[in-house]
Amino acid sequence: MKKVFALIASLVAVVTLSACEPKRGSDAWCKKMDSVPKGQWTMNDAGDYTKYCVFNQKPEEE
Repeated sequence: MKKVFALIASLVAVVTLSACEPKRGSDAWCKKMDSVPKGQWTMNDAGDYTKYCVFNQKPEEE
């Protein structure tokens, strides 16, 4: 029973923490990307960083 509870607690923690990701293109996202090594960026990350953080374009509203 303890293992099941621990598994459920772990899943809840993962879901909760993954929901805290800053919106792509926001100032918080730009600051977060500044701390990530460039070698770990995807092509989409690099393109969006250039678009939103370098050229200061606003992300489209969803």
